[in-house]
Amino acid sequence: MASQLVTNLLLLLVISLATKNGTIPVVEGGATTWCVARSDTSELALQMGLDYACGSVADCDPIQPSGLCYLPNIVQSHTSYALNSYYQRKANAPGRCDFNGTATTTTTDPSLL
Repeated sequence: MASQLVTNLLLLLVISLATKNGTIPVVEGGATTWCVARSDTSELALQMGLDYACGSVADCDPIQPSGLCYLPNIVQSHTSYALNSYYQRKANAPGRCDFNGTATTTTTDPSLL
């Protein structure tokens, strides 16, 4: 009974690590990918992307003032989080990381930057 409990706890830990912040990174051609806002995007375009992603399927609770990913409190970071949440929830469907040319995919985990 105790060994089953330990196994279940380890499985839960692995799942929670794999789904960091509620999204599972997409594996594309053997490489894990994330969707991030392009650094050359205007603040207005970033805000539009943020509003769109959060208004549809993205989970934006973590970038709210009480959320775990609120800091740094800058539009670039919040938009990247929202766009990636949208991208992951759409399971990397074609064109899901474009947002009118304001986003791009990366194989570098943005949470490590």
